[in-house]
Amino acid sequence: MFNSDPNLKPISAKLPKAIIMMVEKGNLVMAIKSLAEDENISMDEAKLRIDAYETELKNKQQQNLTTIANKQGIPNEALSFDREPEVEIVPESLIKHRVKTTKSEQGFKSLQKGVDSKLDDIGYKKPLLPYWAKRLIVIAAIMAGLFWILWRVFG
Repeated sequence: MFNSDPNLKPISAKLPKAIIMMVEKGNLVMAIKSLAEDENISMDEAKLRIDAYETELKNKQQQNLTTIANKQGIPNEALSFDREPEVEIVPESLIKHRVKTTKSEQGFKSLQKGVDSKLDDIGYKKPLLPYWAKRLIVIAAIMAGLFWILWRVFG
């Protein structure tokens, strides 16, 4: 077939290794700039080539995941790449004297409960005074001692 513009490269041309690595790491802007400079093409053409490579890569990943899922007996309906995961919304009953917490506070509280339960499982006992409180007491005692010595010498 006759190509009217010999400088025009097809979109499906293979990308250089460095560009492929940038695309896989998610550094798309740098990949587009580098491809445009290396091959002396416009940014739009470079973006089209990189987008084509990305869709090809995603299709390969989907195919690999579906073949693995089929081997393990997972139905294809369970593997949906286009939709967001469903979040269950549990309506909470109103409690009169309770302050509602935000999601980040709930996450921290659940993390704290998990750590506490893990420490209980291994038999760890919490100390009576935390480590930072012991340090403050030692520093205060040293300062009081120095103050008393200086008061006796100069007072």
